[in-house]
Amino acid sequence: MATAFQALSGVANACQILPNVVSGGQPTADQLKALKTAGGEIVLDLRDPMEPRPVDEPALVQDLGMEYVNIPVRAGSLDDTTLEQILAVLRRTGDRTVFFHCGSGSRVGGALIPYFILDQGLEEQDAVDQAMRVGLRSAEYMEWGLDYARRNQSPRRS
Repeated sequence: MATAFQALSGVANACQILPNVVSGGQPTADQLKALKTAGGEIVLDLRDPMEPRPVDEPALVQDLGMEYVNIPVRAGSLDDTTLEQILAVLRRTGDRTVFFHCGSGSRVGGALIPYFILDQGLEEQDAVDQAMRVGLRSAEYMEWGLDYARRNQSPRRS
């Protein structure tokens, strides 16, 4: 059986970022079906519901028996509340397989920076490097993630 990453290999910027998290751009219906067959359980979508899509993603994901979560990231939503909603989903997944996507991977990259720093213990530069690996191309999304992580990081003990 294919892994979730293999099932999504044709998705723009598909990346296996953690053992149970695959990220990327917009999937097709066939890729979502392959994800389900490969053990995918949650689709975390950062696209605005009004963005054009090749498929009715919420309905298809639910019909396939997976959980669909939409947290739109767009101009005006780059705030703590949006990041906290995204982080809450990532933190509650346990060992369930998540496909975390937007249109290209850029929004996902920005949202992953605080997860990498606060939850995975990466240094800032390593977190940014990983975010760029998954598709981050926006300085605005990078600063959004870095600012949140800096303000919410526990002070280091010497």
